[in-house]
Amino acid sequence: MKKFSIGVLGAGTWGMALARMLTVSGNDVQVWSAIEAEVDNLSTTRVHPNLPGMKIPAELQFTKSIEEVCTGKDVLLFAVPSVFVRGTTAKARPYIPDGQILVDVAKGMEPDTLYTMTEVIADELNRDGGPKNCRLVALSGPTHAEEVALDLPTTIVSACPDDEAARFVQDVFSNTCMRVYTNPDIKGVELSGALKNVIALGVGISTGLGYGDNARAALITRGIAEIARLGVAMGCNIHTFAGLAGIGDLIVTATSMHSRNNRAGILIGQGVPVQEAMKQVGAVVEGYYAAQSAWELAQRKNVDMPITEAAYAVLYGGRDPREALNSLMLRDRT
Repeated sequence: MKKFSIGVLGAGTWGMALARMLTVSGNDVQVWSAIEAEVDNLSTTRVHPNLPGMKIPAELQFTKSIEEVCTGKDVLLFAVPSVFVRGTTAKARPYIPDGQILVDVAKGMEPDTLYTMTEVIADELNRDGGPKNCRLVALSGPTHAEEVALDLPTTIVSACPDDEAARFVQDVFSNTCMRVYTNPDIKGVELSGALKNVIALGVGISTGLGYGDNARAALITRGIAEIARLGVAMGCNIHTFAGLAGIGDLIVTATSMHSRNNRAGILIGQGVPVQEAMKQVGAVVEGYYAAQSAWELAQRKNVDMPITEAAYAVLYGGRDPREALNSLMLRDRT
Protein backbone atom coordinates (compact mmCIF):
# COMPACT_ATOMS: atom_id res chain seq x y z
CA MET A 1 0.00 0.00 0.00
CA LYS A 2 1.32 3.44 -0.96
CA LYS A 3 2.18 5.80 1.86
CA PHE A 4 0.72 9.31 1.58
CA SER A 5 1.82 12.58 3.17
CA ILE A 6 -1.10 14.38 4.78
CA GLY A 7 -1.39 17.75 6.48
CA VAL A 8 -4.31 18.28 8.86
CA LEU A 9 -5.48 21.79 9.70
CA GLY A 10 -7.39 21.59 12.97
CA ALA A 11 -6.90 19.47 16.09
CA GLY A 12 -10.50 19.05 17.24
CA THR A 13 -12.12 15.66 17.71
CA TRP A 14 -12.81 15.01 14.02
CA GLY A 15 -9.43 16.21 12.80
CA MET A 16 -7.57 14.16 15.41
CA ALA A 17 -9.67 11.03 14.91
CA LEU A 18 -8.89 11.12 11.20
CA ALA A 19 -5.23 12.03 11.78
CA ARG A 20 -4.81 9.06 14.10
CA MET A 21 -6.62 6.72 11.67
CA LEU A 22 -4.48 7.86 8.74
CA THR A 23 -1.31 7.43 10.79
CA VAL A 24 -2.26 3.91 11.88
CA SER A 25 -2.86 3.12 8.19
CA GLY A 26 0.82 3.85 7.55
CA ASN A 27 0.73 7.42 6.28
CA ASP A 28 2.92 10.38 7.24
CA VAL A 29 0.56 12.76 9.05
CA GLN A 30 1.21 16.21 10.47
CA VAL A 31 -1.37 18.22 12.45
CA TRP A 32 -1.51 22.00 12.86
CA SER A 33 -3.68 23.97 15.27
CA ALA A 34 -4.12 27.72 15.56
CA ILE A 35 -4.07 27.21 19.35
CA GLU A 36 -0.43 26.72 20.34
CA ALA A 37 -1.29 25.41 23.81
CA GLU A 38 -3.38 22.70 22.15
CA VAL A 39 -0.37 21.59 20.09
CA ASP A 40 1.78 21.46 23.22
CA ASN A 41 -0.78 19.45 25.15
CA LEU A 42 -1.53 16.91 22.42
CA SER A 43 2.10 16.35 21.47
CA THR A 44 3.06 15.86 25.14
CA THR A 45 0.17 13.81 26.53
CA ARG A 46 -0.65 11.90 23.30
CA VAL A 47 -4.33 11.92 24.27
CA HIS A 48 -7.20 14.20 23.26
CA PRO A 49 -9.35 15.52 26.13
CA ASN A 50 -12.58 14.87 24.21
CA LEU A 51 -11.50 11.45 22.88
CA PRO A 52 -10.35 9.78 26.09
CA GLY A 53 -10.25 6.27 24.63
CA MET A 54 -7.88 7.20 21.82
CA LYS A 55 -4.08 7.09 22.03
CA ILE A 56 -2.23 9.38 19.63
CA PRO A 57 0.49 7.37 17.85
CA ALA A 58 4.09 8.45 18.43
CA GLU A 59 4.54 8.70 14.65
CA LEU A 60 1.88 11.41 14.33
CA GLN A 61 3.60 14.79 14.17
CA PHE A 62 2.41 18.21 15.30
CA THR A 63 3.44 21.68 14.19
CA LYS A 64 2.68 25.27 15.12
CA SER A 65 3.68 26.44 11.61
CA ILE A 66 0.88 26.63 9.06
CA GLU A 67 3.54 26.93 6.36
CA GLU A 68 5.07 23.62 7.41
CA VAL A 69 1.76 21.73 7.48
CA CYS A 70 0.96 22.94 3.94
CA THR A 71 4.34 22.05 2.44
CA GLY A 72 5.01 18.86 0.51
CA LYS A 73 1.69 17.12 1.21
CA ASP A 74 -0.34 14.82 -1.04
CA VAL A 75 -3.50 15.95 0.73
CA LEU A 76 -4.40 18.92 2.91
CA LEU A 77 -7.30 18.16 5.24
CA PHE A 78 -9.39 21.09 6.51
CA ALA A 79 -10.84 19.96 9.85
CA VAL A 80 -11.69 23.24 11.60
CA PRO A 81 -15.28 24.23 12.54
CA SER A 82 -17.20 25.87 9.69
CA VAL A 83 -16.98 29.34 11.27
CA PHE A 84 -13.17 29.15 11.02
CA VAL A 85 -12.84 27.71 7.51
CA ARG A 86 -12.46 31.05 5.71
CA GLY A 87 -9.95 32.46 8.20
CA THR A 88 -7.89 29.28 8.16
CA THR A 89 -7.87 29.23 4.36
CA ALA A 90 -6.67 32.84 4.30
CA LYS A 91 -3.78 31.94 6.61
CA ALA A 92 -2.86 28.88 4.57
CA ARG A 93 -3.28 30.44 1.10
CA PRO A 94 0.30 31.75 0.69
CA TYR A 95 1.71 28.27 1.33
CA ILE A 96 -0.68 26.06 -0.66
CA PRO A 97 0.92 24.93 -3.95
CA ASP A 98 -0.78 24.90 -7.35
CA GLY A 99 -2.75 21.73 -8.04
CA GLN A 100 -3.05 20.77 -4.37
CA ILE A 101 -5.80 18.30 -3.38
CA LEU A 102 -7.78 19.85 -0.52
CA VAL A 103 -10.26 17.81 1.52
CA ASP A 104 -12.86 19.51 3.71
CA VAL A 105 -14.62 17.67 6.54
CA ALA A 106 -16.32 20.68 8.16
CA LYS A 107 -20.11 20.69 7.73
CA GLY A 108 -21.84 24.02 7.47
CA MET A 109 -22.70 27.05 5.38
CA GLU A 110 -21.30 30.54 5.53
CA PRO A 111 -24.04 32.88 6.82
CA ASP A 112 -23.47 35.90 4.57
CA THR A 113 -22.57 34.22 1.28
CA LEU A 114 -24.57 30.99 1.83
CA TYR A 115 -21.55 29.16 0.42
CA THR A 116 -20.79 25.55 1.25
CA MET A 117 -17.40 24.93 2.84
CA THR A 118 -15.56 23.97 -0.38
CA GLU A 119 -17.06 27.08 -1.99
CA VAL A 120 -15.69 29.16 0.89
CA ILE A 121 -12.25 27.59 0.45
CA ALA A 122 -12.32 28.13 -3.34
CA ASP A 123 -13.42 31.75 -2.92
CA GLU A 124 -10.63 32.47 -0.46
CA LEU A 125 -7.95 30.71 -2.55
CA ASN A 126 -8.89 32.83 -5.56
CA ARG A 127 -7.92 36.03 -3.74
CA ASP A 128 -4.57 37.80 -3.91
CA GLY A 129 -2.90 35.55 -6.44
CA GLY A 130 -3.62 32.32 -4.59
CA PRO A 131 -2.77 28.83 -5.86
CA LYS A 132 -4.17 27.65 -9.20
CA ASN A 133 -5.98 24.47 -10.16
CA CYS A 134 -6.51 23.16 -6.64
CA ARG A 135 -8.93 20.25 -6.47
CA LEU A 136 -11.51 20.42 -3.69
CA VAL A 137 -13.13 17.32 -2.24
CA ALA A 138 -15.85 17.13 0.43
CA LEU A 139 -15.59 14.13 2.75
CA SER A 140 -18.90 13.63 4.53
CA GLY A 141 -21.17 10.96 5.93
CA PRO A 142 -22.42 9.29 9.14
CA THR A 143 -19.15 9.57 11.01
CA HIS A 144 -18.89 10.32 14.71
CA ALA A 145 -15.29 11.05 15.67
CA GLU A 146 -15.74 9.09 18.90
CA GLU A 147 -16.27 5.87 16.91
CA VAL A 148 -13.63 6.49 14.23
CA ALA A 149 -11.14 7.06 17.07
CA LEU A 150 -11.83 3.50 18.26
CA ASP A 151 -11.68 1.87 14.78
CA LEU A 152 -15.39 1.06 14.77
CA PRO A 153 -16.79 0.37 11.25
CA THR A 154 -17.60 3.60 9.42
CA THR A 155 -18.66 4.64 5.91
CA ILE A 156 -18.13 8.01 4.27
CA VAL A 157 -18.46 9.76 0.89
CA SER A 158 -15.67 11.39 -1.12
CA ALA A 159 -17.50 14.00 -3.22
CA CYS A 160 -16.01 15.86 -6.17
CA PRO A 161 -17.05 16.41 -9.80
CA ASP A 162 -13.44 15.50 -10.68
CA ASP A 163 -13.63 11.70 -10.54
CA GLU A 164 -9.86 11.32 -10.40
CA ALA A 165 -9.62 13.53 -7.31
CA ALA A 166 -12.56 11.78 -5.63
CA ARG A 167 -10.97 8.37 -6.22
CA PHE A 168 -7.56 9.56 -5.01
CA VAL A 169 -9.12 10.66 -1.72
CA GLN A 170 -11.02 7.37 -1.60
CA ASP A 171 -7.67 5.54 -1.80
CA VAL A 172 -6.09 7.70 0.90
CA PHE A 173 -8.88 7.25 3.46
CA SER A 174 -9.95 3.65 2.82
CA ASN A 175 -8.90 0.97 5.30
CA THR A 176 -10.35 -2.00 7.17
CA CYS A 177 -12.43 0.29 9.40
CA MET A 178 -13.49 2.98 6.93
CA ARG A 179 -15.23 2.27 3.63
CA VAL A 180 -15.23 5.23 1.26
CA TYR A 181 -17.69 5.77 -1.61
CA THR A 182 -17.42 8.42 -4.33
CA ASN A 183 -20.07 10.85 -5.57
CA PRO A 184 -19.74 13.66 -8.16
CA ASP A 185 -22.57 15.65 -6.51
CA ILE A 186 -20.42 17.72 -4.17
CA LYS A 187 -23.15 20.35 -3.69
CA GLY A 188 -25.71 17.76 -2.62
CA VAL A 189 -23.27 16.09 -0.25
CA GLU A 190 -22.31 19.38 1.39
CA LEU A 191 -25.90 20.62 1.65
CA SER A 192 -26.81 17.34 3.36
CA GLY A 193 -23.92 17.67 5.80
CA ALA A 194 -24.89 21.21 6.75
CA LEU A 195 -28.66 20.99 6.87
CA LYS A 196 -28.94 17.65 8.69
CA ASN A 197 -27.55 19.47 11.73
CA VAL A 198 -30.60 21.76 11.72
CA ILE A 199 -33.00 18.82 11.60
CA ALA A 200 -31.00 17.04 14.33
CA LEU A 201 -31.40 20.10 16.56
CA GLY A 202 -35.13 19.90 15.97
CA VAL A 203 -35.16 16.21 16.83
CA GLY A 204 -33.26 16.97 20.02
CA ILE A 205 -35.78 19.66 20.95
CA SER A 206 -38.57 17.12 20.42
CA THR A 207 -36.81 14.66 22.71
CA GLY A 208 -36.24 17.33 25.33
CA LEU A 209 -39.95 18.12 25.29
CA GLY A 210 -40.65 14.50 26.14
CA TYR A 211 -41.91 13.41 22.73
CA GLY A 212 -41.11 9.86 21.69
CA ASP A 213 -39.79 7.66 18.91
CA ASN A 214 -42.77 8.34 16.64
CA ALA A 215 -42.02 12.06 16.58
CA ARG A 216 -38.30 11.40 16.11
CA ALA A 217 -38.94 9.17 13.10
CA ALA A 218 -41.33 11.71 11.60
CA LEU A 219 -38.88 14.58 11.96
CA ILE A 220 -36.03 12.55 10.44
CA THR A 221 -38.00 11.38 7.41
CA ARG A 222 -39.79 14.66 6.76
CA GLY A 223 -36.53 16.46 7.45
CA ILE A 224 -34.64 14.65 4.69
CA ALA A 225 -37.61 15.31 2.38
CA GLU A 226 -37.29 19.06 2.82
CA ILE A 227 -33.49 18.97 2.52
CA ALA A 228 -33.93 17.08 -0.76
CA ARG A 229 -36.48 19.63 -2.01
CA LEU A 230 -34.00 22.42 -1.47
CA GLY A 231 -31.17 20.40 -2.99
CA VAL A 232 -33.11 19.64 -6.16
CA ALA A 233 -34.03 23.33 -6.46
CA MET A 234 -30.29 24.06 -6.34
CA GLY A 235 -29.44 21.54 -9.06
CA CYS A 236 -28.38 18.59 -6.90
CA ASN A 237 -29.01 14.91 -7.63
CA ILE A 238 -32.01 13.71 -5.62
CA HIS A 239 -30.37 10.30 -5.11
CA THR A 240 -27.65 11.93 -2.99
CA PHE A 241 -30.17 12.60 -0.22
CA ALA A 242 -31.19 8.93 -0.02
CA GLY A 243 -27.57 7.88 0.51
CA LEU A 244 -24.92 7.91 3.22
CA ALA A 245 -24.26 11.65 3.05
CA GLY A 246 -28.00 12.40 3.20
CA ILE A 247 -30.32 10.20 5.23
CA GLY A 248 -27.39 8.22 6.66
CA ASP A 249 -25.75 11.26 8.22
CA LEU A 250 -29.08 12.63 9.40
CA ILE A 251 -29.98 9.39 11.20
CA VAL A 252 -26.73 9.21 13.13
CA THR A 253 -26.77 12.91 14.03
CA ALA A 254 -30.39 12.90 15.14
CA THR A 255 -30.22 9.74 17.25
CA SER A 256 -26.81 9.68 18.95
CA MET A 257 -25.70 11.35 22.17
CA HIS A 258 -22.32 11.83 20.49
CA SER A 259 -24.11 14.52 18.46
CA ARG A 260 -23.62 18.06 19.75
CA ASN A 261 -26.67 19.19 17.79
CA ASN A 262 -28.87 16.52 19.33
CA ARG A 263 -27.60 17.29 22.84
CA ALA A 264 -28.10 21.03 22.39
CA GLY A 265 -31.63 20.44 21.11
CA ILE A 266 -32.49 18.26 24.11
CA LEU A 267 -31.38 21.01 26.48
CA ILE A 268 -33.42 23.63 24.60
CA GLY A 269 -36.47 21.36 24.71
CA GLN A 270 -35.97 21.03 28.46
CA GLY A 271 -36.17 24.80 28.81
CA VAL A 272 -32.51 25.82 28.76
CA PRO A 273 -32.02 29.12 26.85
CA VAL A 274 -30.43 28.66 23.41
CA GLN A 275 -27.10 30.34 24.15
CA GLU A 276 -26.79 28.59 27.50
CA ALA A 277 -27.54 25.22 25.88
CA MET A 278 -24.72 25.68 23.39
CA LYS A 279 -22.40 26.73 26.21
CA GLN A 280 -23.28 23.58 28.17
CA VAL A 281 -22.50 21.39 25.15
CA GLY A 282 -19.01 22.89 25.28
CA ALA A 283 -18.21 22.79 21.56
CA VAL A 284 -19.39 24.35 18.31
CA VAL A 285 -23.03 23.46 17.58
CA GLU A 286 -23.00 23.66 13.79
CA GLY A 287 -26.77 23.40 13.43
CA TYR A 288 -27.29 26.74 15.16
CA TYR A 289 -25.28 28.54 12.48
CA ALA A 290 -26.65 26.44 9.62
CA ALA A 291 -30.26 27.19 10.61
CA GLN A 292 -30.00 30.81 9.54
CA SER A 293 -28.37 29.93 6.21
CA ALA A 294 -30.92 27.17 5.56
CA TRP A 295 -33.82 29.51 6.30
CA GLU A 296 -32.40 32.16 3.96
CA LEU A 297 -31.85 29.61 1.18
CA ALA A 298 -35.41 28.35 1.56
CA GLN A 299 -36.73 31.90 1.17
CA ARG A 300 -34.46 32.61 -1.79
CA LYS A 301 -35.41 29.40 -3.62
CA ASN A 302 -39.08 29.51 -2.54
CA VAL A 303 -38.84 26.00 -1.08
CA ASP A 304 -41.17 24.81 1.68
CA MET A 305 -39.02 23.74 4.68
CA PRO A 306 -41.35 23.74 7.71
CA ILE A 307 -39.05 21.90 10.13
CA THR A 308 -36.16 24.20 9.28
CA GLU A 309 -38.43 27.22 9.67
CA ALA A 310 -39.63 25.99 13.08
CA ALA A 311 -36.04 25.41 14.24
CA TYR A 312 -35.03 28.87 13.00
CA ALA A 313 -37.94 30.47 14.88
CA VAL A 314 -36.86 28.79 18.12
CA LEU A 315 -33.14 29.47 17.72
CA TYR A 316 -33.33 33.05 16.43
CA GLY A 317 -36.87 34.27 17.07
CA GLY A 318 -37.36 33.14 20.65
CA ARG A 319 -40.40 31.02 19.79
CA ASP A 320 -41.53 28.53 22.42
CA PRO A 321 -40.23 25.07 21.36
CA ARG A 322 -43.46 23.25 22.22
CA GLU A 323 -45.52 25.76 20.26
CA ALA A 324 -43.15 25.48 17.29
CA LEU A 325 -43.35 21.69 17.15
CA ASN A 326 -47.11 21.64 17.70
CA SER A 327 -47.49 24.01 14.75
CA LEU A 328 -45.94 21.34 12.53
CA MET A 329 -48.78 18.97 13.46
CA LEU A 330 -51.41 21.59 12.60
CA ARG A 331 -50.11 22.52 9.14
CA ASP A 332 -52.40 22.18 6.15
CA ARG A 333 -52.89 18.52 5.29
CA THR A 334 -50.94 17.05 2.38
